[in-house]
Amino acid sequence: MFNRAHLPLAFEILYYCQKSMEYGLNFNTQGNISARIPGTDLVMVTPSDIEYDRMSATDMVIVDMDGAVHSGSHAPSSEIDVHLATYERRPDAQAIVHAEPVFANAFGVAGTPIAGSMVNMIIYTKGEVPIMPFQQSNSREFGEAMCDVMGDLNAVVWANHGILTVGPDLRTAFKTAVAVESAAKILWAAKAISSDLSLLSYDELGLDHAL
Repeated sequence: MFNRAHLPLAFEILYYCQKSMEYGLNFNTQGNISARIPGTDLVMVTPSDIEYDRMSATDMVIVDMDGAVHSGSHAPSSEIDVHLATYERRPDAQAIVHAEPVFANAFGVAGTPIAGSMVNMIIYTKGEVPIMPFQQSNSREFGEAMCDVMGDLNAVVWANHGILTVGPDLRTAFKTAVAVESAAKILWAAKAISSDLSLLSYDELGLDHAL
């Protein structure tokens, strides 16, 4: 049975699932979202193979850091091991969004990092978004290799697949995903206009912290 104490977090995850469809970040059953449950070693994650527009808050699944299911009537996302590997590597990450937006994916297919084209993206990601070479994404090994590529940035593109963003909360992780896709669209358009692009680095912004 779903623990009612966890319903607020479940509804928050559901909200960002629905927003990800509204913003065109995911389609069908693509993508997954998770968050640490504060004060525990548990993680709440979206279930496997349920469309976001058919999902309810009580469909969320709770697992421990070994991936064992503690609560939920569905299997957790097939990419739960990637989330857990990321949480282990990044103690600052309290939430993760994996999405499959079109323009960011185009950069992944091209093997081209999403350069620092827009201030908004750089603030959230802390710099250029790198490309994780294609591998099957359902293992801790993939998650660990991905974390090597992402480093201390807050976003990474999975080649031929999607993006993953992290944040101190669900709202920030989601806003980071939106910022990455928006910047990818603008960079795509800019490249069609000119090869002489105005790009920025995180250091140039003069910020002492990222969101």
